[in-house]
Amino acid sequence: MARRGPGHLGQLLVAAPRQQQGLRAALPAAHASNDLGRKRAVLMNFMSSRAVYAVAGAGLIAASTLALAQKPSQEAPYPSKSIRMIVPFAPGGGTDIIGRLVAQELIAAWGQPVIVDNRGGSGGTIGTNLAAKSTPDGYTMVLCSLGLTYATALYRDLPYDARKDLTPISRVASQPFVYVVTPSIGVSSMKELIALARSRPGELRYGSGGAGGASHLGTELLRTMTGIDMVHVPYKGTAPALTAMLAGEIHVQLIGIATVLPHIKAGRMRALAVSGARRSAVAPELPTVAESGVASYEFDVWYGMLFPAGTPHPIVDKVNAEINRALKSLALGQRFAALGLEPAGNTREEFAKLIRSEIAKWHKVVQAAKIRIQ
Repeated sequence: MARRGPGHLGQLLVAAPRQQQGLRAALPAAHASNDLGRKRAVLMNFMSSRAVYAVAGAGLIAASTLALAQKPSQEAPYPSKSIRMIVPFAPGGGTDIIGRLVAQELIAAWGQPVIVDNRGGSGGTIGTNLAAKSTPDGYTMVLCSLGLTYATALYRDLPYDARKDLTPISRVASQPFVYVVTPSIGVSSMKELIALARSRPGELRYGSGGAGGASHLGTELLRTMTGIDMVHVPYKGTAPALTAMLAGEIHVQLIGIATVLPHIKAGRMRALAVSGARRSAVAPELPTVAESGVASYEFDVWYGMLFPAGTPHPIVDKVNAEINRALKSLALGQRFAALGLEPAGNTREEFAKLIRSEIAKWHKVVQAAKIRIQ
């Protein structure tokens, strides 16, 4: 006998009511003819059909129950294969190092490879777009920085929407930035710097590692909040900007504190204030910009992990929990400290809220400062 599938069983079950209707039609005719043999044949045929349908229905129910029982066991626990971590910057930079440190922790926890895939270019937007367009199955994630939020204001035609096309997992690290000046301008606090800039509009020069970068945007935030007028001098990277400041070509710079700490200690630069919402553990004696008189000023350079939008929440929650567990480890904390970083985990909801608020803030700053990156 040929094997018949579930579709045949369904057809049998659907046909059952039609057989009952046939019985109701056939019996009166048999009674009318007063043919006992005909009556018996009609009844036997109906009972045989009922037995077939009962067996078919039982088989269909059993098959469905078996399929449901087997389904959970067929789903492999996450992660069951290698994970790609896109870093939208070149190898060797700060974001790349953070990504590799976190990848090591995830490998140790899960026993699955976490492959760092560097996709630099266009301020991180190329790699971020690749991640946003990836399959949302939990096997592609991207490590972004604060630049994720201000890129939405800087670039006219981004091929993705940071608020809709990505699912935040967790913030990972925060990098304290500090305002430093050359000793030659004779200021020792943010209040004095702002007063000097107001008295000499357009004369002070501030440097950055490039137009549209963190230092540039952070200083423009200060300018829009205080109304001071300083000239922006962009360089091709942090190192050239630092060299220019040591040579006296620029007067002010907002820069990672770990980068300039040796120069501060040697007296070649003077630190005025840290840019974040709280004081830095690296230099706790330095006040924040807000403490120095610019109320509500806050510029935190953070790094965080995201999935493509649509990634199942249980997977997002599992990765969030593992990242936050790793951030509490002493070993990772020491490695971060050596790089001038601070562990900064949070929930996926908190990270999503942070991204939305930062996007709104940078749109206002970019518009007020009339910044545009071609």
